[in-house]
Amino acid sequence: MRILISLLAGSLFGAGLLISGMTDTTKVQGWLDVFGNWDPTLAFVMGGAILPMLIAWRMTTHRAPLAGGQFPKMSPPELDRRLIIGSVMFGMGWGLAGLCPGPAIASITYGGLGGLVFLVAMIAGMFAAPGLGAQLDRTANAA
Repeated sequence: MRILISLLAGSLFGAGLLISGMTDTTKVQGWLDVFGNWDPTLAFVMGGAILPMLIAWRMTTHRAPLAGGQFPKMSPPELDRRLIIGSVMFGMGWGLAGLCPGPAIASITYGGLGGLVFLVAMIAGMFAAPGLGAQLDRTANAA
């Protein structure tokens, strides 16, 4: 049951990314180009994701998932150096490539060599992140 729910949710998410244009790198870069040829349509995509998630978080209070287990608790907001550096790096990659992890995976079947290069670089970054984070922490503690 859990695998079926995951498959359905992932398929719905991928279809939403495709229909909304989030897998089109030029559309994403147009959204980020606020001083040039700005395309505001992705604001509706973001709002269409944020609002239902806000409602879903509120509805999970005192409830259990259909597939068992527990819903994760909302983590307290924490603004630290690692979050800021990670956000800046994510934003730079998103702006340069026009892709972020979800759309990159959704577009791998038709994205050509550029999509594959992005996916490989993303996976390499995921493996490198814990070591780089630990190095940042050691550097900060030494100062």
